[in-house]
Amino acid sequence: MVQLATRPSELRHPYDPQYDPLTSADPGQNRDYAPTYWIDTAGPPPSDDGPITADTDADVAIVGSGYTGLSCAIHLAREHGIKATVLEANRVAWGCSTRNGGQAQISAGRLKRSEWIARWGVDVAKKLHAEIAEAFDLFRAIIRELDIDCEPQDGGHLYIAHRAKALPAMIEESRLLNDVFGYGTRILDRDEIHRNFVRDEEAAGAMLEPDGIGVHPAKLAFGYLSLARKLGARVHTASPVIGFSRKGSSYYLPTPGGTVRARAVCFTTGGYTSPTLHPLIGHRLMPVLSNSIVTRPLTDAELAACGFQTKIPLTDTRTLRHYYRLLPDRRVQIGSRSAITGADAPNRKHLERLLRGLYRKFPALKGIEIDYSWWGWVDVSHDLMPRIFRPDPEQAVYYAMGYGGNGVMYSAQAGRRLAQLVAGKSQDLDLPIFTSPLPSYGALTPFRRLGQRALYVWYFIKDEMI
Repeated sequence: MVQLATRPSELRHPYDPQYDPLTSADPGQNRDYAPTYWIDTAGPPPSDDGPITADTDADVAIVGSGYTGLSCAIHLAREHGIKATVLEANRVAWGCSTRNGGQAQISAGRLKRSEWIARWGVDVAKKLHAEIAEAFDLFRAIIRELDIDCEPQDGGHLYIAHRAKALPAMIEESRLLNDVFGYGTRILDRDEIHRNFVRDEEAAGAMLEPDGIGVHPAKLAFGYLSLARKLGARVHTASPVIGFSRKGSSYYLPTPGGTVRARAVCFTTGGYTSPTLHPLIGHRLMPVLSNSIVTRPLTDAELAACGFQTKIPLTDTRTLRHYYRLLPDRRVQIGSRSAITGADAPNRKHLERLLRGLYRKFPALKGIEIDYSWWGWVDVSHDLMPRIFRPDPEQAVYYAMGYGGNGVMYSAQAGRRLAQLVAGKSQDLDLPIFTSPLPSYGALTPFRRLGQRALYVWYFIKDEMI
């Protein structure tokens, strides 16, 4: 029987476990963090600027204090001399940025390189790969500057074929990465995976990518916060934006404590974007739940049985993939997709499904105590690729979102690119992710959940049975 540790609550503004961006009017105000392992082990957050308490002016207002918003504030200050005001409804990095698995991979969005070629052609795909590679270099550089150690575990990413039938497509994708993009991946057989990396009992083979870093998500976010404020940005928590208006060249963002008047506005709210926040961003994301668990620390015998010789990010080839790794304190973290709706998120069946995934990979861990369990919303765009975009050339309104679960690394670059757009230095940003909007299904977005239910059934059949 699974034992889920309970921890005393000292929350005055409790976390809402059933929050749903498609049905909740807003994310609340000053709610505490989800009960993640990351928050419990990050230590006290650095100081922020507290809530807005009076009407104030800002050169640039950034709505959302996750990785993207804080990176945008950092790069506005560092590269363009602009000091931003960041507005957060709850606590700093309350959403995706403290609920993810801490996996930095050389990707953004949900599409493979072969799918980039099919959509845009080889030349655009090569430029997009160069953008992602530059993003990874930026991510590596910026985490070296942080005052708080985010526990980077560098060494690559292992993409594990969970069944033999997944190997041919993986081998072909590896060949494409090597030959077309000049990116040196390597195919490993089951014996080499077990001998040199991990004894994942499902592994039929794997592709080793040279770039991949495991990080502590909350320590990363808190490091971004410290750096942003050191550079002069203001970060206001407990300050949800509850309206939006424009008068001339100024934008007015009312909060419960006062109105912020800004020359430009950036939305970086990710999977926690309300459809009513602004008409230019409404219904442009399909929020998808992902849940995650962390075990108690493993014993020497359990470590040996699981064969962990690496702490790099691991993912498998399921459509609803598992992402997992060994943490520095000998715990195992694993996550995957979860419920369809926020109302169903606390249902124990989703935890049980994730545990079955853990046990298939590591039978020695069957019945192990689970110290942490949580879930959060992933910002999946309707075409599975992110956007950093100015949707109306007549308005100084911008957004960056839609990473599809691959934003830990690319959000640093997305914030930098967003800052370029705001500063009017976007002449070289000619890729589709910078020149086209997030596609929208309008008011039909909530009805896509009917199809999502059917797709989840089909994905399970395809991944496990056919």
